[in-house]
Amino acid sequence: MTYRFLLSQAIDQSAERFPDREAVRCDGHGLTYAELVRRANQLSRLLVEQGVKRGDRVGIYMNKSLESVISVYGALKAGGAYVPLDPFAPAARLAYVIRDCGIRHLITKPEKQPVLEEILAGDSPVDHAVGLPPDLSLRTASTSWEDLAQLPVGPPPRVRPVEQDLAYILYTSGSTGVPKGIMHTHRSGLSFAEWAAAEYQLRPEDRLSNHAPLHFDLSTFDLFAGHIAGAATVIIPEGVTKFPVSLAKLIEGERISVWYSVPFALIQLLLQARLASRELSALRWVLFAGEPFPTKHLRALMAELPQARFSNLYGPTETNVCTFYNVEPLAELDESIPIGRPCANVEELVVDGEDRPVAAGEVGELLIRGGVVMLGYWGMAEKTAQGFYRRTGAADAGSAGCRA
Repeated sequence: MTYRFLLSQAIDQSAERFPDREAVRCDGHGLTYAELVRRANQLSRLLVEQGVKRGDRVGIYMNKSLESVISVYGALKAGGAYVPLDPFAPAARLAYVIRDCGIRHLITKPEKQPVLEEILAGDSPVDHAVGLPPDLSLRTASTSWEDLAQLPVGPPPRVRPVEQDLAYILYTSGSTGVPKGIMHTHRSGLSFAEWAAAEYQLRPEDRLSNHAPLHFDLSTFDLFAGHIAGAATVIIPEGVTKFPVSLAKLIEGERISVWYSVPFALIQLLLQARLASRELSALRWVLFAGEPFPTKHLRALMAELPQARFSNLYGPTETNVCTFYNVEPLAELDESIPIGRPCANVEELVVDGEDRPVAAGEVGELLIRGGVVMLGYWGMAEKTAQGFYRRTGAADAGSAGCRA
């Protein structure tokens, strides 16, 4: 078995096995594993030269592209934690996240210049940017993608991160509307990705969809689980996601074999994309998460795609994914789809309103512990403490579960 303890080792190890196999693809263009590693190494060396140290947060602000994947792995190889910024969010929200997270290093693209000028004109900690020509009138040093590509090729910098180090922070609004950063380590990300790669039997021949944006936790499956297996990840541009017919055409043309999205996207495909007229025989797994899937629609979709298996993945961003249910043929009853059983290396506990364990079959709040659980909330010690349940009994003193 291949041993790995860092998320970036997914592409390093696959590049050793399959250097010429496509790792990522977008809008008809692709990068092999060897090319992805080379470009991520170039970026990581530049980031370290610009001052990135272990644990520093590196913002990624761009629409989905080949460069967004390079940015993820470049930040990780530099020892930093990548922080994906919603490319469609208002400038005020972006500025808040950048300040809250203390992002000094930002990776972007020229089309984001107008919003960046507004953000960086204020009280911003950003002092280095990658992806912008150096002559732009921004209050920060910058290096263009073209100049980056001309830098010497070599190994990544020797920063020696470990599995407990921070790997990524995903910001969600929460119930109050104030963005909060959910921190995951290399180990929590790998715990999910390695389980998923094994459970869904991912293989080098697979072609995974990347439907979710980087700031959604679904994207960690598309990238890390796929790259652990040596598979290709097909990035679906934001524009295509809004048009079911175009999306179905892309699934057919790219021969997608493993799909992962929220149920809403699948329902739109079912209702508007005339799936029966498409050649979708390559599609072997359909995974969904993020919201309940109405049983009548799921039943209809399963009838349209009889060759595919279906699985419901459950878990808040705080846990990546903690439970799953591989859907069997559905009866005519419109019963809700269960969240299933815990993933490997995950233990569950159900408690009542007083945080006391309930008997089997009774209703309560789900708590989980295991490798997939977040490190905590960025800069919110009190909220982090509230998010964990600690048992103090003699048999399991010190054990803790995250509220799921």
